[in-house]
Amino acid sequence: METLFPLEPVLPEGFIYQANFITDLEEAGLIGYIRSIKLDHCRFQGYEAKRRVASFGYDYSFDTGKLKKGEAIPAAFDGILAKLAHRLKIGQKAFAELLVTEYPPGSVINWHRDAPPFDLIAGISLLSDCIFKLRPYETGQAKRSARSLTVARRSLYVMQGEARSGWQHSISPVKELRYSITLRTLKNPS
Repeated sequence: METLFPLEPVLPEGFIYQANFITDLEEAGLIGYIRSIKLDHCRFQGYEAKRRVASFGYDYSFDTGKLKKGEAIPAAFDGILAKLAHRLKIGQKAFAELLVTEYPPGSVINWHRDAPPFDLIAGISLLSDCIFKLRPYETGQAKRSARSLTVARRSLYVMQGEARSGWQHSISPVKELRYSITLRTLKNPS
């Protein structure tokens, strides 16, 4: 049956979404490992967000505007890195940052674009779903062109090209505890 309006949102060019990217068993292993690492309160420009994070590989400081190398990405993430690299047809070593985020119920991420030194952004949702919103970066078009989709647990989303550079994204308040793994490549790896 044809519908007058599309049921799925029209997403920007360069945005990829794949449900069930990882299995239940892979999710359980990742959550088990994440619960064993130290997560710190997320600070952004002097504000403490409701979420907690752990960053590995390169990290960008919004306070200084500089990229710095941190702790190496733990071997516990090798399986997911290999799977994602295979899916995106890039080398596993291209992932320069891995960010683990814990979202307690009610936490959000406001409208933003990821830090300038990073290129491709990939996210894997764990434990619960979230509402992921996108809007053009140009503010005049933002309200009438906003899109939203449910990012289900165990799913993958990727932002590259126009979706990465010309759009902002945010996450609505989560209803249940959620974890995410965000992976980023560098624009200039050298």
